Amino acid sequence: MKKVAVIQDLSSFGRCSLTAAIPVLSVMGVQACPLPTAILSAQTGYPSFFCEDFTDKMHYFEDEWSKMDVTFDGIYTGFVTGREQINNIFRFLDTFQTKETRLLVDPVMGDMGQAYKLFTDELLLRMRELVKCANVITPNVTECCLLTGLSYDKLHNYSNEKDFIQAIEEAGKTLQQETRAQVIITGVNLPISHSDEQFIGNMYLDGDSTFYSTIPYNGKSYSGTGDLFASIIMGGMMRGEDLRKSVQLAENFLTAAIHDTSLAETPKEAGVNFEKYLKMLL
Repeated sequence: MKKVAVIQDLSSFGRCSLTAAIPVLSVMGVQACPLPTAILSAQTGYPSFFCEDFTDKMHYFEDEWSKMDVTFDGIYTGFVTGREQINNIFRFLDTFQTKETRLLVDPVMGDMGQAYKLFTDELLLRMRELVKCANVITPNVTECCLLTGLSYDKLHNYSNEKDFIQAIEEAGKTLQQETRAQVIITGVNLPISHSDEQFIGNMYLDGDSTFYSTIPYNGKSYSGTGDLFASIIMGGMMRGEDLRKSVQLAENFLTAAIHDTSLAETPKEAGVNFEKYLKMLL
């Protein structure tokens, strides 16, 4: 069974990060080996939460795993608390990344045009270096803007859909050329709609072509959907599947889970009701 080191936080409530990645990878036939960056009572979208930063404890995992002489088929990074944690990840890569190891970086820094509370310019500088080591990068639109310098506000001032999509594609191509990674930009929320039905898209760029697809959008932003998406991509990589197929699988999975969540009127900070749909990933 293939093993993936999953470097991100553990939030007890919110269905995100490790509580999203572990079940998804497991059902896709991959052993998830978690390395927590932080332990939280609930994800940061809740009005109150406890957070224990694991920056000074991450090296213990590296040391102990080195003693075990373990190897990883994949490494998957998500939420980090700052620049020092990315430095820890670089040391981890020096120890465990080989030519055969597939690295997926989900550059968690913000969403909906806003940077997260722990975001700093130093974090951004190190994240720009980390994505250059990746095989696959899964930024949302906000994170793509941060990584490439594209103005989020300018992007959402475009007067038509074609210009909006073209601007995102150009930013994606810039990121792909700078990193030589496969880039999947998630949550492409069209600012202009000429009908009552809304859609949200995902854009895949590999340097040779661009693949863009959309799914229905209910106008809500749920905790953990990006983590679930990236985890399915990581699982697909470990199964040797074409990334376009993995994108479509992730879209179908999230469409079902979000529809269920909307019917149940689950609060957005609680994440989506994905558990009953894990069978779709077998």
